[in-house]
Amino acid sequence: MPITRAFVTGGAGFIGSNMVAELLARGVNVVVYDNLCTGQSRFLPPAPGQLTFVQGDLLDTACLNRSMAGCDFVFHYAANADVRFGTDHPTRDLEQNTIATSNVLEAMRLNGVSRILFTSTGSVYGEPEVFPTPETAPFPVQTSLYGASKLAGEALIQAYCNGFGFQAWIFRLVSMLGPHYTHGHVFDFVRNLQVDPTQLHVLGNGHQRKSYLYIKDCIAGQLHAIEHATAPLNILNIGSDEACEVNDSIGWICAELEVDPVRHYSGGQRGWIGDCPFIHLDCSRLRALGWQPTLTIREAVVETVRFLVANPWVFEHRD
Repeated sequence: MPITRAFVTGGAGFIGSNMVAELLARGVNVVVYDNLCTGQSRFLPPAPGQLTFVQGDLLDTACLNRSMAGCDFVFHYAANADVRFGTDHPTRDLEQNTIATSNVLEAMRLNGVSRILFTSTGSVYGEPEVFPTPETAPFPVQTSLYGASKLAGEALIQAYCNGFGFQAWIFRLVSMLGPHYTHGHVFDFVRNLQVDPTQLHVLGNGHQRKSYLYIKDCIAGQLHAIEHATAPLNILNIGSDEACEVNDSIGWICAELEVDPVRHYSGGQRGWIGDCPFIHLDCSRLRALGWQPTLTIREAVVETVRFLVANPWVFEHRD
């Protein structure tokens, strides 16, 4: 069934705004619902008559229910994604991730919308014993409030699929990179190196290994899955077959910026509570549907640096 009018939560944010641009290019009418806490309306392309923007919070159920009327598909990207400071604000992940997802599902039920795409995270695997980690991996103890809140959101969606006949695509993501990126290690390093190109402070020992994916590859993969994964409930890892150390990423960033700072490490193996030292997902399930990324991790890092250098105003929009 084609999408005619999409409801995109967090549509002015990093991943959401990239999806909005692609949906508009495909002729889909879009309702963006965003409280602009971290999203930026500047990321939304002009599309009079095709794009409707609602500045609203997912905890405002009256506004949410009203705004979703007439839509036939929900892309749920809105979330608190700041894993690092989760323990500083223990209820934030619960409210903005789990309760917000519950509110989205209820708004869907009340408005007769039965299809949802949800961005979860590879963090739900905690610290697995199998790498690359498949979707069928047993769940260990959760290591972050963020991961726990996302896993709870997954469970709610699964229950709505079973209880109310919803169809869902749940994506467990690695970290994303690319245009509209405003949060994460590349953002922090570029900002700090522009202030002082001679020094770089790194949380952790630099040997943390992570996988990353270019945002446009993510969007293409998600839309490809909607078309080709047709089960009532579809749970898919999405990422790259590669992984890199933080030190590798620092090297690529410094080469692009043409700087050679002294590196100062702190925090030991982990940079912060809940930081997993190695995240690498098995994406063969999605690849079997015919999708594969187009950029390497190194290319994605370089493209992100170039975006940040060309758009210095993004550093001014911070909490």
